[in-house]
Amino acid sequence: MSVSPGQPGKLRLRLPASSANLGPGFDAAAVALNFYLDVEAELASEFSIIATGSDSERCSRLDDNLVLNIYTRLLTENGKPITPLAVRMANSVPLGMGCGSSATGRLAAIALAVHFGQLGWTSDQILEEACALEGHPDNAAACWLGGFVVAANAGRKVHLARVVPPADWRAIVVLPLDSLATSKARGVLPAVYSRADVVANIQAVSLLGLAFAQARGDLLHAAMNDRIHQPYRAAICPLLPRLLPLAETHGILGAALSGAGPAVLIITGSEADVAPASAAIRQALAGVAEVKLHVCRFEITGASESWEHRGD
Repeated sequence: MSVSPGQPGKLRLRLPASSANLGPGFDAAAVALNFYLDVEAELASEFSIIATGSDSERCSRLDDNLVLNIYTRLLTENGKPITPLAVRMANSVPLGMGCGSSATGRLAAIALAVHFGQLGWTSDQILEEACALEGHPDNAAACWLGGFVVAANAGRKVHLARVVPPADWRAIVVLPLDSLATSKARGVLPAVYSRADVVANIQAVSLLGLAFAQARGDLLHAAMNDRIHQPYRAAICPLLPRLLPLAETHGILGAALSGAGPAVLIITGSEADVAPASAAIRQALAGVAEVKLHVCRFEITGASESWEHRGD
């Protein structure tokens, strides 16, 4: 997506959710999902935000707001005046669930600064800035570009490969009631891993990319096996140990934490598999956890922009 230079009018952005890691692809792999953060912004005399949807109260705060903080900082760092905006958000990406909400917010902020600050950045520059702010490239790359993405940082440069996921596959995001801070999820990880665990993850993530590229659903269970982060996060993501055993049953191809959790990503082989898979998920969690099942497709387009010009 390119971002047009700022002029009077409304800028509309649509940024998809994403699920990172998919088991072994820790800080490297992610796939975009078709639920979104929608943002509409225009020049104003003072800052305002009207938010609807998921976590609307938090999204509408002017103080300590992720989008506004990054927007104003980028303008200042690039020698541009702070231009107030009237912002409307319709958010379907729950915060703190492992669905890429921080990536959508950061990319929205950068795109707004590039547009209204007339920074002239390329699409690659926007993505590089978002990856630098995230600290890892997976969610931002999937959100910005769509599809299944594997990405790596080399300084600020982002190297990536992208494929379109199989059209028949579906995703079920199993969302618990309580969110989980990424910092807490990272805090439970060890500093050192055994060679056996590292080799197992290298093998699995190698299969993962090919499973998506070649529509090899038969590989997905093994390809989503992880020994780097999920065993350590299971205690604070209690849905995971109950749902992992469902892989290769009820039409479920694979299961993994969505990002750092606590949500779990379930991938089915077809639309017809969604109903039996959903029933199996609810049975596995019956009497244990109250959840919401978000059934979705993989987003292949990525972020999009439209601009409603208004002449003076």
